[in-house]
Amino acid sequence: MRLIISGGGTGGHIYPALAIVEDLLKQEPNSKVLYVGSKRGLESSIVPKQGLDFIALEIQGFRRSLSLENFKTLALFFKSVHQSKKIIKDFKPDVVIGTGGYVSGAVVYAAAKAHIPTIIHEQNSVVGLTNKFLSRYVDKIAIGFHEAKDQFPAQKVVFAGNPRAQQVAHMKSDFKWSEIGLADNEPTALIFGGSQGAPAINNAVVSAMSGFNRRKYQVVFVTGQKRYDEVMHQLAKNKINDNIKVLPYIDNMPKVLPRVDLIVGRAGATSIAEITALGVPSVLIPSPYVTADHQTKNTMSLVNRGAALMIKQADLDGESLLKAVDQLMHDQQAREKMSDNSKKLGVIDSADKILEMARALMH
Repeated sequence: MRLIISGGGTGGHIYPALAIVEDLLKQEPNSKVLYVGSKRGLESSIVPKQGLDFIALEIQGFRRSLSLENFKTLALFFKSVHQSKKIIKDFKPDVVIGTGGYVSGAVVYAAAKAHIPTIIHEQNSVVGLTNKFLSRYVDKIAIGFHEAKDQFPAQKVVFAGNPRAQQVAHMKSDFKWSEIGLADNEPTALIFGGSQGAPAINNAVVSAMSGFNRRKYQVVFVTGQKRYDEVMHQLAKNKINDNIKVLPYIDNMPKVLPRVDLIVGRAGATSIAEITALGVPSVLIPSPYVTADHQTKNTMSLVNRGAALMIKQADLDGESLLKAVDQLMHDQQAREKMSDNSKKLGVIDSADKILEMARALMH
């Protein structure tokens, strides 16, 4: 297969794209893949490290307020569509897949206009601006949450889950808690506010620390790299017992997750894909700072199926955090039930499904 794939801006768009590519190269090692991303997005540093051919376009998002910058945005969009047409003509793809972010708008639109088979993947329960725009032009739309279905033309939609789930479900993990100085046979909760860390979550953990110190279960608290010193300064007056480990970052999260008895964190689409692929019980604290409050809607999709608990950020403090963690960590049966419910939502052949869609469009 000759594949052009495009997704950019954040890890939530990039990692599903890379999972699709990884699956394709496993199935058809002779495939040719070109990743088209943006100069400003994380993909410009992540993708080349994967050894993939990469082209970066200059593009930016629309301001939601009336702004002269939007004229520049439009100009860059049309310029990127023009460049994408040339890239498509030179590469001659069999299919073009977009996983979201502004750059995929230009690339997939150009492909659709050139009558190349096109697929978009929507990771969230609330559809992003780019995918909303592209839905009129593409051949097929793969969704990660059933809740997204009604926001697209029904005849194009296929529920496929999130390709990141397949990648995580098939990873081999030999990680042991003893590698970071904890006991291997004790139930362990992981509290993690994303790679940047989340101040609201960090503050709640600091406030709950004396309670966690007295618990029989273990707690791994990941602060986020740039917030670690600040958190350690706040914790300086607290004694931290042997059942607790405070870390700035975990760079092999998919290897650690299979060992976790409970995860507490944000509700981005990638996190939920990983959690449900492995069936990890969770307490989710949706970020209120995301477009259309989509993390709350992502979370409710799990809560309604008994696969997670939710704490709204407005209700988050040391007391509510400790109460939710205790509720699950003190009740193995409740964790097992939640794990089963979570696994039922995991789609561990998501990338396979999207590649099947691509092959069907090629014939």
